[in-house]
Amino acid sequence: MSDFTTLPDLALRTNRAGVIAASDESFEERENLINPWEPRFAEHTFGPKGQEYDGWETRRHRGPGHDWALIRLGMPGVIRGVVIDTAWFKGNYPPFASVQACRAPGYPAPAHLDSADWVEIVPRSALGGDAKNEFPVSDARIFTHVRLNIYPDGGVARLRVHGEVVPDPALLTGLTVDLAALENGARTVGCSNMFYSAPDNMLAPGLARNQADGWETARRRGDGNDWATIRLACQGTPELIEIDTTHLLFNAPGQARVLGIDHGDARPLPPVGDPAWFELLPETPLRPDTPHRFRLGRSAIRQATHIHLDIYPDGGVARLRVRGALTAEGEARLRVRWAEGVE
Repeated sequence: MSDFTTLPDLALRTNRAGVIAASDESFEERENLINPWEPRFAEHTFGPKGQEYDGWETRRHRGPGHDWALIRLGMPGVIRGVVIDTAWFKGNYPPFASVQACRAPGYPAPAHLDSADWVEIVPRSALGGDAKNEFPVSDARIFTHVRLNIYPDGGVARLRVHGEVVPDPALLTGLTVDLAALENGARTVGCSNMFYSAPDNMLAPGLARNQADGWETARRRGDGNDWATIRLACQGTPELIEIDTTHLLFNAPGQARVLGIDHGDARPLPPVGDPAWFELLPETPLRPDTPHRFRLGRSAIRQATHIHLDIYPDGGVARLRVRGALTAEGEARLRVRWAEGVE
């Protein structure tokens, strides 16, 4: 897969996205396009409309025109690449597709988006059947909606829209927010191990659905411990940390520790152990299948741009939350990002 596929999927259902309109969904529903799981298929599963597919499938065109689906991104941002996955569609996939994007304030109805300033981010391109068709995107503007066009008709299992989240500062400034939320622009920038699942899962919206919907490492057989470093949404002052081990019954870490650092420049982060890192939460015991909340002491409340989570010795974390307020500098940088795109 391309490097852009490691970025958050802005069009994922569990990241609050929605398919708000489609030209046709005669065979399979448009909502399947953004399901979080890999497409499934079972031969000879026939419903009233024919073979059932885990995707979006339109009727056969008998005249001019083409089909389309309109997706509201769950998190606005700069799109770095698109995956049009035609898994299991072998004789009924569209031979060509294109993708357009626009930026629209609020929650417009599909009809109101007709007059939006749509930009073509993926030109009309050939697709392969039963394949993940990857298309990098070079446009660095912020978008809130995309439109998938298929020519002339057929089936698409999934649409993945990978990019860098840029939150609307009007929804964050002056409030206590989750500085480590993916939807607020936080990202994992390093980790020791992600054998079972990626650490960005800890930052996803909502509660973990199951054991796989968090971050889990392989079993450590040597010395040391596992860890993850997170770039916060922007500079802020953490006041409460939540480490949730829900669904992790026999593989939760025994203890955890959280460090912070205020590092707003472009240089690489100093290694843990450098005096610039400070302790937010000392090494603390954790329980399985438990949402732990730790209010920081007054002496621990300092401004930070990154945090470092140590788990001992290994295991899984369902969700990590860092509640706090943005600093004036953090707010200012966020406004620039919202106006101009990703730094």
